[in-house]
Amino acid sequence: MTTQNKFLTITDHNRDVSGMKYVYPVVSRRAGGVSIGVNLNTNNACNWRCIYCSVPNLRRGTPPPIEMDLLAHELRTLLNDVVNGDFMQQHVAEGDRHLKDIAFSGNGEPTSAKEFPQVVLLVEKILREFNLLGGIKVRLITNGSLMDKPTVLESMKDLARCNGEVWFKVDAGSKAAIARINDVNLNPQSHIERLKKCAELCPTFIQTCMFGLDGEQPNATDIADYLALIYEVKPYVQGVHLYGLARPSYQAEANRLSQLSSDFLEGVAQQIRARGLTVFVSP
Repeated sequence: MTTQNKFLTITDHNRDVSGMKYVYPVVSRRAGGVSIGVNLNTNNACNWRCIYCSVPNLRRGTPPPIEMDLLAHELRTLLNDVVNGDFMQQHVAEGDRHLKDIAFSGNGEPTSAKEFPQVVLLVEKILREFNLLGGIKVRLITNGSLMDKPTVLESMKDLARCNGEVWFKVDAGSKAAIARINDVNLNPQSHIERLKKCAELCPTFIQTCMFGLDGEQPNATDIADYLALIYEVKPYVQGVHLYGLARPSYQAEANRLSQLSSDFLEGVAQQIRARGLTVFVSP
């Protein structure tokens, strides 16, 4: 009998748990069950540096070349264990034993991998082999910064064909707040235009992380800027995933961050709903 402490939990998204280079299983609170993660950024490199990021030794940059044959082998192996083996019984608590998605997430921005479009096609092929194509979601969890690249946008059509959806990062509504949270110099309007292009090609949700900083909740101005920005894409998006801190940050600002109360997040969610957008809250 497997002991409870061997089960995957929502607070532990260790990429090494599978012993594989690219593929790892997690229990996702937002997906509502088991998610098979695909980590293309094996060197912990990203073009953003969100101060709440739970990736250790995060650095700026892009991923090394993807070993496509190894990725294919790993995905087939883990899927076989989940679908046909005893993975669920061995590693997942009973209530979470549902395969929900394949998720491009991991330790950096997935679309920064040159091979990302080919990886999407590979996932489609393997899901078809397991008779899972269309039966589970294929999710791209992205900061959206490269959604003005033709090859990335073209791959969104392929993702949509795989019962795909995009979770597109919008944490703040002003240039100053984005710099403070995501540590990038970003024009909010340019970012929204990228979101629109993405959402026209594949179903897209906004994903937003909110937290306390230096003991202070997000202030009224920051909330208002955020609400005004996401309202601009109301006709384009499927909704908003609003979430708090579930895992510790590994960034230099970690000790300055704090969880917000469920009541605070629900209050923001009510303001989002008042603007006609669907919102899902994960405190």
